[in-house]
Amino acid sequence: MKVGLVRHYKVKKDYPSQFLISARELDQWFAEYDESDIELGQTDLGGIEWNRCYASDMSRAARTAEHIYDGKITQWKTLREVPPPSFRTKARLPLMMWAILIKTSWFTAPRSMPESMADIRKRADAVLDEIFRQGDGNVLIVSHAALMMTMRKALLARGFRGPKYGTPENGKLYLFEN
Repeated sequence: MKVGLVRHYKVKKDYPSQFLISARELDQWFAEYDESDIELGQTDLGGIEWNRCYASDMSRAARTAEHIYDGKITQWKTLREVPPPSFRTKARLPLMMWAILIKTSWFTAPRSMPESMADIRKRADAVLDEIFRQGDGNVLIVSHAALMMTMRKALLARGFRGPKYGTPENGKLYLFEN
């Protein structure tokens, strides 16, 4: 059995242009990012016959799946991106500082996160449990960066072999086999 993970295509939303941004502006940027269109690209699916395809129900992943897969696509809310925290501060910080705060929030202030790391791991395991319960065959999953990083670990724990990656590239296939 093969499982292919693909991150959605690049979103047509530039980073904020000002150097310092507020928490409110960051929240607004995330909301606009979630609604933005994508830049369609090319994805090499390795010549593999994919029997099933699952995608996040967020438009950027759903559109990517429709572009790369010809068959029926099952869209699931559980394949959505890990939601960012909402900070309650009037501080204005550089975007890179906000990015660092978001990543460290999972470890240092889990109550500020909409989902804990444990919740994200449970969600990834539940998704894979349901996919494997639905049958054998090669499965393509189109999702988002943070969830894909967690799904990679879940697949390895289930005996799959696959590539190492940090933040997955947009539109690239990451192949896992057992």
